[in-house]
Amino acid sequence: MIIFLRALFVIVLASMLWVTSWASLHQALGAFARGPVIRDPWVIATLFDAYWAFVAVFVWIAWKEQSLAARLLWFLSLLALGNLAIATYMLTQLFRVSAAAPDALTTVFTQRQPGHLVLPGALAALSVAIYLLA
Repeated sequence: MIIFLRALFVIVLASMLWVTSWASLHQALGAFARGPVIRDPWVIATLFDAYWAFVAVFVWIAWKEQSLAARLLWFLSLLALGNLAIATYMLTQLFRVSAAAPDALTTVFTQRQPGHLVLPGALAALSVAIYLLA
């Protein structure tokens, strides 16, 4: 199962990097946000759906990460980068365990972390830079 989850989140990360790069080459994020499409009810509903899912994942991450600073940085990263941040978090958790360990899934989903700041800090800084450039 660990191998499957690793492959799944690599695919999520790769596809999100591809589609956001592709979209960025076709239309600037700022132009989209100011355009008429952003007022479409289904776009708004989809954004609500996505952001509530990000908040739901954040609740689990906030439980796992014991540092308040790490929690805040992951929250910013999730809101700004969405599934890119979720896939990155999952891959870091999935590669911390041996795929052969009998309790690997239990470790991934239930073991709390002291709260490392480097990765969420880098993602939060990257997201701020992206939004400033957009």
